[in-house]
Amino acid sequence: MELFDGRPVSCEGRLPREVKVYDYLDKIGIEYKRVDHDPATTMEACEEVDKALGTLMCKNLFLCNRQKTRFYLLLMPGDKKFKTKELSNQINSARLSFAEAEDMLKYLDIEPGAVSVMGLMNDKNHEVQLLVDEDLKTSEFFGCHPCVCTSSLKIMTADIFEKFLPAVGHEPQTVHLVGED
Repeated sequence: MELFDGRPVSCEGRLPREVKVYDYLDKIGIEYKRVDHDPATTMEACEEVDKALGTLMCKNLFLCNRQKTRFYLLLMPGDKKFKTKELSNQINSARLSFAEAEDMLKYLDIEPGAVSVMGLMNDKNHEVQLLVDEDLKTSEFFGCHPCVCTSSLKIMTADIFEKFLPAVGHEPQTVHLVGED
């Protein structure tokens, strides 16, 4: 895997949702590194991507309450275990579960395996609450997909929180996840 600066020279053959991410990041002045790869739909597959990017890929979970009236995008370190009960208590939402693929498309224009903070640029009505594990904020860099699972980005964490999230109008709620049994 080769590490590139910024967007591809040619976007031919790339999905519009991916190109839209590059356009948006360029528009708001966020620099990024990019690596293209085979589909990375699991955290295990992301380990090779981590090595190429020189940073840990962020684990992105799209969750909802039982009634499907509240949707959440949880960002946490890729090497931390997710415990539903631990999060439910902090956000006062019982019975959290993984949201359906249709909901990912509807709210974030993302398919399973490619869930990413970048999808929040598509949540114009702010129907998804962003939850961020506090440990993620201490990393210098942030690794995520550009709304597809065949490319990954390395962005300065400060740029995510100080430029990207304000630009898309999403205020993160910080959570504390231990992730231990």
